[in-house]
Amino acid sequence: MPTRIALLRAINVAGHQKIAMADLRGLVEDLDFSDVQSVLQTGNLIFSTRSSSTVALERQLEAEAEKRLGLSTDFIVRSDKQWSRVIADNPFPAEAERAPSHLLVQFLKKTPAAGGVEALQAAIRGPEIVRLVGKQLYVVFPEGVGKSKLTTKLVERNLGVVGTARNWNTVVKIGKLASG
Repeated sequence: MPTRIALLRAINVAGHQKIAMADLRGLVEDLDFSDVQSVLQTGNLIFSTRSSSTVALERQLEAEAEKRLGLSTDFIVRSDKQWSRVIADNPFPAEAERAPSHLLVQFLKKTPAAGGVEALQAAIRGPEIVRLVGKQLYVVFPEGVGKSKLTTKLVERNLGVVGTARNWNTVVKIGKLASG
């Protein structure tokens, strides 16, 4: 059965939308998915399912999380093969090696409209560098994420699409677990 990775947007961050990982795992297990595991506390799930459509899985998980847990958030799903491509396609390998916590991947719900990345680049007021590859926005934060003015809100407003970010350490960790 194919492996899928589901990322939840904006949960367990600064006390917002708190949810236990055991509850999320239980939700996914109740949907008859197998090999369910969570990674960290920020809403990262790995599981196996026969479903081949990531979009259908996103819709199903969002609806079930709302109904069963009262959790209203976006799920962004990738296959294990897509996840491997995210790692292989990293346009910033030197930064990933040198400072992996300063490299984030913003997993987007859909591909941004034409001109979105250019609008985002024009809106950046710091040293951050962005590259779009498919439905992933890779962002380098040379001075660290905490000091940056490049927020998720700014990214989403300029790209016109929602997403959720994970730092490179987490991306690699999820990749190892999903492929193992």
